[in-house]
Amino acid sequence: MRAGKLSAREVMQAHLQQIDRVNPTVNAIVTLVADQAMESARKADEAQAQAKSKGDALGPLHGLPIAHKDLVETAGIRTTFGSPIFRDYVPAADAILVERIRRAGAITIGKTNTPEFGAGSQTFNPVFGATRNPYDLTKTCGGSSGGAAVALACGMIPIADGSDSGGSLRNPAAFCGVVGLRTAPGRVPHFSRGLAWSTLSVHGPMARSVRDAALLLSVMAGPDPRCPISISEPGSRFAGPLDRDFRGVRVAWFKTMGGAVFDPRILAAVNGQRKAFENLGCVVDEIEPDWRGVDEAFHIFRAWGFSVLAAEIRPELRDQLKDTIQWEIERGSRITGADLARAEGLRAAAWDRMRVFQETYEYFIAPSTQVPPFSIDVPYVTEIAGVKMNTYIDWMKCCYFISMLECPSMSVPCGFTPEGLPVGLQIVGRHRDEFAVLQLAHAFESATAPARRAPPVSILK
Repeated sequence: MRAGKLSAREVMQAHLQQIDRVNPTVNAIVTLVADQAMESARKADEAQAQAKSKGDALGPLHGLPIAHKDLVETAGIRTTFGSPIFRDYVPAADAILVERIRRAGAITIGKTNTPEFGAGSQTFNPVFGATRNPYDLTKTCGGSSGGAAVALACGMIPIADGSDSGGSLRNPAAFCGVVGLRTAPGRVPHFSRGLAWSTLSVHGPMARSVRDAALLLSVMAGPDPRCPISISEPGSRFAGPLDRDFRGVRVAWFKTMGGAVFDPRILAAVNGQRKAFENLGCVVDEIEPDWRGVDEAFHIFRAWGFSVLAAEIRPELRDQLKDTIQWEIERGSRITGADLARAEGLRAAAWDRMRVFQETYEYFIAPSTQVPPFSIDVPYVTEIAGVKMNTYIDWMKCCYFISMLECPSMSVPCGFTPEGLPVGLQIVGRHRDEFAVLQLAHAFESATAPARRAPPVSILK
């Protein structure tokens, strides 16, 4: 587009045609504003012509289509949160990240599917139904950024935003063969409302390549006075080159993630990539930090977060919420000051142990998920390798342990199961060092690129 070989309208039309062809099969984009997007593309072409005559610069995302997760408010475009309570809600203002992405020149084409209020790593809700995995339509795409991951994998959009509390960026990225970056809290600012100081839920970029994710992050990141925990560093750093020499860099390879249970197919795919990091020059040791207290603290903070959500929903409407949310709200209603104090203490101790651990090891490598994509008819995993899960989220420990320690982490494709289902591994970095995570993810992606393959449903016949 910058070279004038394609217009923004041509790019938009190509993506809309792919949406029309593939989306009815996978149900990833749930609200589409095609006419509005084409009009915005026309204006983008006019703006480019004017910029050329005046010598002005175009935005870094000029003319690129994007669909926003249906948890993110978009002015004038329906935002349901996947809940029948908000089935017809149309926000008056954009979320901060949407403001920034629009300002950078991207064009909103609609919204991507998510579980109700983002609860659970399986994308289905009573408003729009389920989103299907493009590698096997009988399987889930994960969640809660499942619609975004599928839309990317199928070529319906080139970039997407997601959010992550217990793995909601990393899980669907792994299940759909794309990349997703859980950022440090405050890296991508959000409005001061609800749990404004919470560090559990964050926003981040998703894409088909690490470079594309870094480009999107360069626009999403940066300080904002409306967010009390926003990081002061500008996002422009993430637009820089990602190349780096990894000779001698020390990397910790996971062992059991504190006793978490993994499907053998996940272990085979992830462990099969250890050599790739060694070939990059990394010194890889099988060792992991002390995870004591992390699981208990996560469940306390998660339940507390849902109790805050409950306060924003009228009591007479709460019975419309799905059962797992009602369970979380009930747990949250019993949280005491002593519980929160204990959780804070456990998290602080675990965070400091991780800090000391990362003085020796710049990176920690682990699976992005504990299981491959499972049946779309199953709401959540109840057991792994014969071991029963205690709650609907326990099968995501390998992700939410990292969330609790506030480390940036990126899921990158690392192979396939024997059945042809994608598997991802997560590259975990030091506190607030997303750039280093992107560098190693880019190097790994470049080294393993020949093994990638697009989902069959997305390919033009």
